[in-house]
Amino acid sequence: MKRFKELWQYREFLRTNVKKDIRGKYKASFLGVLWSFINPLLQVLVYAIVFPYIMRVQTPHYLVFLICGIIPWTWFITSLTNGTTCITINNNLIKKVYFPREILPISSVTSGMINFFISCLIILIFALIDGVGISWHIVFLPLIAIIQYLVQLTIVFLTSSFNVYVKDVEYMVTFLLNLAFYATPILYNVDMFKGSKFSFIFKINPVAHIVEAYRSIFYAHQIPQLRNLFILFCISLVMLFVCYGVFKKLEKRFAEEI
Repeated sequence: MKRFKELWQYREFLRTNVKKDIRGKYKASFLGVLWSFINPLLQVLVYAIVFPYIMRVQTPHYLVFLICGIIPWTWFITSLTNGTTCITINNNLIKKVYFPREILPISSVTSGMINFFISCLIILIFALIDGVGISWHIVFLPLIAIIQYLVQLTIVFLTSSFNVYVKDVEYMVTFLLNLAFYATPILYNVDMFKGSKFSFIFKINPVAHIVEAYRSIFYAHQIPQLRNLFILFCISLVMLFVCYGVFKKLEKRFAEEI
């Protein structure tokens, strides 16, 4: 309870740091925050050309199908790449000023979440243009986003603290994210692997369940698999407290190790 009170006392610092993360990323660029839209759109454009026409993927409304996976995945990789280095790149701040160190990982994931919600407008626009439409099922969007937030924050607490002691962690995270991209049903339909020996990968991959949930509400106009989401929520909550405990234990030597 004491830690939550301390975080509340530093809420203004957290808010400022989130703003800095959002604005600072594209501060020197001409288009600025518009790159939050342009980057996923360019990705979608490439995959939308390659897979339906070259790889012969036969998925109805593939553009919407694809963008429902790309937008959440963009938030996932942005949070993990930025979050993993959030302690080391703020070394001067950590050495000079006291504040709850967990604010840095929290602000990395939170700023990504704000960009994600803004980017969801792209999904809605393409759903209307492509004829998929919009249904009441998008009311589940905050629930799915909260679960994704917890999953990402759990991982970032671990990677950001480990990266202080082992600088190779950030490169390992980049490599693992590249592998995870193909182990997540972003470019393809998970039904392709039903009954396959590889189907277990999707069961243990939390991002796969999250992407499928987003597709349910935006693309299929269905209620997402609430049982799977509930299990994922419970596991994420437990692991969050465990990883937060690891973070608090390792933070004692941050200033010395950076």
